[in-house]
Amino acid sequence: MSEAVLQQAVSASKESEFLSFILGEEHYALDITTVKEIRGYEQVTKIANAPSFIKGVINLRGDIVPIVDLRLKFNVGEATYNQFTIVIMLNVHDRIVGIVVDGVSDVIRLSEGDILPPPEFGVSFDSKYLHGLADIDENMVILVNIESLITSNELGLVETKTASVEEE
Repeated sequence: MSEAVLQQAVSASKESEFLSFILGEEHYALDITTVKEIRGYEQVTKIANAPSFIKGVINLRGDIVPIVDLRLKFNVGEATYNQFTIVIMLNVHDRIVGIVVDGVSDVIRLSEGDILPPPEFGVSFDSKYLHGLADIDENMVILVNIESLITSNELGLVETKTASVEEE
């Protein structure tokens, strides 16, 4: 096997798949391995004193699932709820969380070389929630680090498990 073919095989093995979606007029994507299912929006049960971007919870086959509207969280697009509203159900750290988006686009494959580092400023939300940026068909796609967002203290939806020697 030639070195060029070997390098091509190694770089192909480092490809990742992302589910692309739309918020407002921007294109975003997240790691597809976190996606459990894609559903239409359904009525939620409101939670008292929750931030405005946490719409409430639903019962999904026995699991109580918090629903986060990314349009409100990232301050993009209009938050309308109708038969066209999409909810992406995610499984993050063994917890199911739903995120509301304007629409789902496609599954895209990216190699590590396709992903540009996130900017330090100039986007509508904190760059610690960004995995990076990718140029797909002349559109800039913002790659969301969904695990970082869902486990953030700001959302508080998932407890990260940290073991301490003192606790034992």
